[in-house]
Amino acid sequence: MPKTLTIALMDPPYESETTTTVLRIADAALRKGHKVNIFAYEGAVNLVLKEQAPHPNPVKGTTVEQQDHPTTAKFVEGLFKVANGNLAWTNCGLCVDERGSKIWIDGPKRGGPGDFYKWSQESTNTLVIGTR
Repeated sequence: MPKTLTIALMDPPYESETTTTVLRIADAALRKGHKVNIFAYEGAVNLVLKEQAPHPNPVKGTTVEQQDHPTTAKFVEGLFKVANGNLAWTNCGLCVDERGSKIWIDGPKRGGPGDFYKWSQESTNTLVIGTR
């Protein structure tokens, strides 16, 4: 029987491995047919910025092509593709305004903490992933 997982995520892109881990958990749940709600709060609203660009790794001496590192926006686009309608992503509107986060990939919606509260009441499980 499908279940619902709600996640509140706060880390901005590329700040820690936490974000990648959360996106992988969401991917695994979606591939098993579960519903996933993600509430992006604070810097996490920038995870879905459409104009993110991949970059080379000067430490390793690799080019963009060799690095083959997807942006968080591409990762989230991939989640929407495998979700079959089972992914809801809401960016905190106040956080969006504070950060000037305006041009997103298709799929995420603007909302507020009330959306997260409602989801948490309706979900099988809720994870809150803080920044520290």
